Amino acid sequence: MAVSNYMSGIFGTSPVKPMQVHMEKVHECVSLLVPFCEALIAENWKTVEKLQKQISGLENEADVMKKELRMNLPKGLFMQVSRQDLLEVLTAQDRIANKAKDVAGIILGRKMILPKTIAADYSKFIQRVVDASEQAKITINELDELVETGFRGSEVKLVQTMLKKLDKIESNTDTLERKIRGKLFQIENDMPPLEAMFLYKVIEATGDVADQAQRVGSRLQLFLAR
Repeated sequence: MAVSNYMSGIFGTSPVKPMQVHMEKVHECVSLLVPFCEALIAENWKTVEKLQKQISGLENEADVMKKELRMNLPKGLFMQVSRQDLLEVLTAQDRIANKAKDVAGIILGRKMILPKTIAADYSKFIQRVVDASEQAKITINELDELVETGFRGSEVKLVQTMLKKLDKIESNTDTLERKIRGKLFQIENDMPPLEAMFLYKVIEATGDVADQAQRVGSRLQLFLAR
């Protein structure tokens, strides 16, 4: 079934449900960074290329969903969530997949090889970034319950606990990113300058995936504060 037709077909159930479906697609895209990283470390370029194409394809599907959502979301208020509020969450979700696509695209485009001194740490970094995306997805899946309960009661406490976990994961990715940058700094003089520059760029883009996941949580936190 075409993505646009599928998205159009679920708007009748809840305006929130398409947001959750979009986040599921985004996370499906991001989760491929784990096997992508494994193939990169093994220098299995055939698999790297295959996974990059899959990541790009899923990001494109998420982009189609985003456009469908923008066109079909109610223009007024429904329950306690405005159209603008949902669009801001949608933008944050979409950027998660965009950043994942950027990471894979830069690595494949330059056929980058990770220095052995940072390979294991980068693998851990990727996993925690994917964990952040997953936690954002889990939290977004509670949005319909929040709406139904009027953003009150035990559901709010549950989501607040989820958001704290998301913040903790993102903070952990920041720690890992600093560690990797520190190790890269120690060896960058032994690398071609352009390669070092692009490796720093890849590390930053990888961290941005988790940053965008946390922004999804931040938007939900604003819902709870109102």
